[in-house]
Amino acid sequence: MASCNCFLYFAYGSNLLTERIHINNPSAKMVDIGKLKDYRLDFNYFSQRWQGAAATIVEDPGNHLYGVLWEIANEDMKHLDKQEGVDHGVYKAIEVDVEASDGKMVKARSYQLIRPLEKDRRPSFVYLDVILRGAKENGLPKDYIDFLEGIEHNGYKGKVEVNLNINKQNAD
Repeated sequence: MASCNCFLYFAYGSNLLTERIHINNPSAKMVDIGKLKDYRLDFNYFSQRWQGAAATIVEDPGNHLYGVLWEIANEDMKHLDKQEGVDHGVYKAIEVDVEASDGKMVKARSYQLIRPLEKDRRPSFVYLDVILRGAKENGLPKDYIDFLEGIEHNGYKGKVEVNLNINKQNAD
């Protein structure tokens, strides 16, 4: 897939949404939907940016989650790392084996939270809405979207530190 001077990035949180990923990574191009086996989606670590718990992936044999495979120019990797708080010890970059829609396995960069567990691990309404909009925009499987819609949020619908049009909130 990565035929240019690029890397593959597996997004599972707010970076599912094209508008979001392009804020810091304008070169990002959606290339496929991916399935990450033996991991599950979880939320942890209170994010000031989103006013709720941030998404992460946790190793969990037999489980899986879906996301988007983005092709991103190598020079944007530093922007993605900064966005994910790698220098501040929020997330760590990891390499994951992702099943592409054609069944082939590809290696991709992703991120995993490394902060300690929080008591309130619910995402904000705004953050979860961005994740859902991205999942729908990129055609993630219906059963996975149903799963995302069932995640309990903390009710926060106010301003966040991400310049997105939050007025589009889940009109579906």
